[in-house]
Amino acid sequence: MKILNFGSLNIDYVYEVDHMVQPGETLRAKSRQVFCGGKGLNQSTALANAGAEVYHAGIVGQDGTILLDALRKAGADTSLVKMVEGESSHTFIQVDPNGQNSILFFAGDNLAITEDFIDEVISRFRPGDYILLQNELNNTPLIMEKAHQQGLKIVLNPSPIQKAVLDYPLHLVHIFMVNEIEGSLLSGKSEPEEILSSLTEKYPDSNIILTLGEKGAYYAYREERIFQPAYPVEAVDTTAAGDTFTGFFLAAYTEGKSVKESMELAAKASSITVTRKGAAPSIPKLEEVI
Repeated sequence: MKILNFGSLNIDYVYEVDHMVQPGETLRAKSRQVFCGGKGLNQSTALANAGAEVYHAGIVGQDGTILLDALRKAGADTSLVKMVEGESSHTFIQVDPNGQNSILFFAGDNLAITEDFIDEVISRFRPGDYILLQNELNNTPLIMEKAHQQGLKIVLNPSPIQKAVLDYPLHLVHIFMVNEIEGSLLSGKSEPEEILSSLTEKYPDSNIILTLGEKGAYYAYREERIFQPAYPVEAVDTTAAGDTFTGFFLAAYTEGKSVKESMELAAKASSITVTRKGAAPSIPKLEEVI
């Protein structure tokens, strides 16, 4: 079984700060580091690190060799990544002493996905394969529709969340991977149990994973509920924690592990990620987790 991750590829500029910069404030950063990132790249890295057969599709600029090298080093297939003229997408990330982050995202080439490119990519996969999507590309609804027509199982992590996501063909989603903010917008509710109940009612054929950071994570399918506690650690940088959970869960789940086993593995992997700085480089290998 193949997993196609049609996702973003970013160069991350990470600044260590005493606190998040405020409106009108000029703040001196304590350090700057450059990492490979983007939710797409992070999740492909997590999938590959967890042992899945993952194919990444996306677009990078001429400075994107560092991104391709990172994916290949992790073990992801990059034959479906197109390189174009110009700069790659990038982010500016502030990280405070508590490990919390604030992210400014410039989409760039991530918004250059054409219908022809979508058709070319989707045609390489067969019914029963999985496709993982985030919300950092353009034409995501079209990708969903064409993936469904091809018989692929759609996994959606609608981040960064926007109201426009409500107009996506969400009924086609096989697995939703959402945090509290995303789940709240999709459901119109604020409490975890209310979010789960609303989403399972709206999308009765979909599996719901609701991550709550240090509070753990829930799985819901119709009336079924499974809770996975978080593993307590001292966080250094929470960047890519959710992406790690998504990748490790999906890798285990598609290999035939139970939901509970998959969630436990994902929680362990995420607990390691937050103890390290950076995005993709912070994601552990499977042998570090089991």
